[in-house]
Amino acid sequence: MSPKLSACWVALGPLLCSCALALQGGMLFPVETPSREVKVLDGLWHFRADFSENRLLGFEQQWYRQPLRESGPTLDMPVPSSFNDITQEAQLRDFIGWVWYEREAVLPQRWTQDTNTRVVLRINSAHYHSIVWVNGVHVVEHEGGHLPFEADISKLVQTGPETTCRITIAINNTLTPHTLPPGSIIYKTDAPFPKNYFFQNTSFDFFNYAGLHRSVVLYTTPTTYIDDITVTTDVEQEVGLVNYWISVQGDDHFQLEVRLLDEDGKVVAQEMGEQGQLRVPSANLWWPYLMHEHPAYLYSLEVRMARTVSDSDFYTLPVGIRTVAVTESKFLINGKPFYFHGVNKHEDSDIRGKGFDWPLLIKDFNLLKWLGANSFRTSHYPYSEEVLQLCDRYGIVVIDECPGVGIKLPQSFGNESLRHHLEVMDELVRRDKNHPAVVMWSVANEPASALKPAAYYFKTLISHTKALDPTRPVTFVTNEKYNADLGAPYVDVVCVNSYFSWYHDSGHLEVIQPQLKSQFENWYKTHKKPIIQSEYGADTIAGFHQDPPVMFSEEYQKALLENYHLVFDQKRKEYVVGELIWNFADFMTNQSPIRVIGNKKGIFTRQRQPKSAAFILRERYWRIVSETMDHHSMPMTQCLGTRPLTF
Repeated sequence: MSPKLSACWVALGPLLCSCALALQGGMLFPVETPSREVKVLDGLWHFRADFSENRLLGFEQQWYRQPLRESGPTLDMPVPSSFNDITQEAQLRDFIGWVWYEREAVLPQRWTQDTNTRVVLRINSAHYHSIVWVNGVHVVEHEGGHLPFEADISKLVQTGPETTCRITIAINNTLTPHTLPPGSIIYKTDAPFPKNYFFQNTSFDFFNYAGLHRSVVLYTTPTTYIDDITVTTDVEQEVGLVNYWISVQGDDHFQLEVRLLDEDGKVVAQEMGEQGQLRVPSANLWWPYLMHEHPAYLYSLEVRMARTVSDSDFYTLPVGIRTVAVTESKFLINGKPFYFHGVNKHEDSDIRGKGFDWPLLIKDFNLLKWLGANSFRTSHYPYSEEVLQLCDRYGIVVIDECPGVGIKLPQSFGNESLRHHLEVMDELVRRDKNHPAVVMWSVANEPASALKPAAYYFKTLISHTKALDPTRPVTFVTNEKYNADLGAPYVDVVCVNSYFSWYHDSGHLEVIQPQLKSQFENWYKTHKKPIIQSEYGADTIAGFHQDPPVMFSEEYQKALLENYHLVFDQKRKEYVVGELIWNFADFMTNQSPIRVIGNKKGIFTRQRQPKSAAFILRERYWRIVSETMDHHSMPMTQCLGTRPLTF
């Protein structure tokens, strides 16, 4: 970290010692129930970037103690969105440092006057380091983006007749060698650079958007409440097994009733107590999209906690009954071989940056279904919870990836980085553990896993993730050589990125087939694990045409894909279990001589219009579906096979 930014964190020390009320328990998605209310704070917030030389003026002047507008001019900033592309100011688009958000919320009187009601403030995603105040009182701090964090603010809003509260959030998007993703600040002190000139250096290829990317919400629970629910599932003959563990906070004296309802609202199993097993005869399994005539079947787990007749809490969790297993050459869902034919994505769009947007999300899912895609990886960070909820509903299989992208520096493999990485996996698994669509965890993308410290780093990280969730395989995505990768021995599935005839042997399509075939054979011979081609592709400017194909033309992207596909078709009969195109859509990156307003490897433009390659991929994916559909519609008793390595 640079000396100036190091001083920034030291200066903040006294602020971070106040009485934070951060929640250490579960992270259930806020939903309205008979006992819970939700108030979403989407809309315009007051916003101000701290352009002072040390970026600390807001803390020195304590902007959180009074309305933000009293400390200086503010902008209207939409939430959720990234702040970078909202104005016409290049200085704000490329800003590194602290920005400040503020919003006043009006609370219902029943929230502020009923001391049996617990009021919680939840920030669904803030990039990257956040400090939060309510009415000028520090309530929570969080390190890292993409994942939610909460604070119980009941005592701050139930202290008098006031029904409003002022929420102030300071966010710093600075990346260091020990953050996820890592980065470093480079200062240029020699002439002819401007005074105090610095920039953020990163080793990942997407724009470092920042801000409040997802909703900020207030929600209520009773003071004794359901804090967390963990569900795992299995199948025994034709009986579905739903194992549950429930955590209750606030009191030790309560009763728990658990019911499982089918899609028609019929109770199919019920139990009492904090943990147990629900048995579902002739269970409807959760199947991926296009793998079964009735995919994505979801039950509802209804949990009722009661202390008295009038003091109770309710929560309903969707549950998909399915199994995941891995053999030396197969990835199995419900005992049947599953082949990933899908995409890599980004949370990225015009103007909004990484800001959550329902119309864009539904458009993307409609495009996935049009393609015949059955899966995607959350490259290179956890996506919004709403994305995973739709995957559960539609049957789209997910490789859930943490923000471990760009881990290239030796110091990023040290104890400080490892500690943070383990905490991020704690948060990711806690948030996403109950989604049937999530079938595998990915702990990193393209790390420098040939460095000596990588062996201990990934052994520890993967073992920790398996301890958190023994029901799913764990991987990371590599672009190292098969005989140099020190983390690969610890993964359950090999995920490899390669760009033959693009970054290597550029323009030479004829090298793809022999090089790709050699890649697969060497990896499998060395590790004897199923392989996913987790990235491949070529930049393409929509409307550029050249025949014979040349780089950046639509014809070149099509030809590259077709050469890869010929090898995939050979090797998926053996041990290749998936192919994920890079990328679903064009996306923004830092400015670079090799980036023409972003990365153009999408099969769709950033505005979600198809390039020629989209039709090539659509034809291929539907052909794969037609080849396998007859087998996938077999009765459940024929679908369950032996599972040498079951999760």
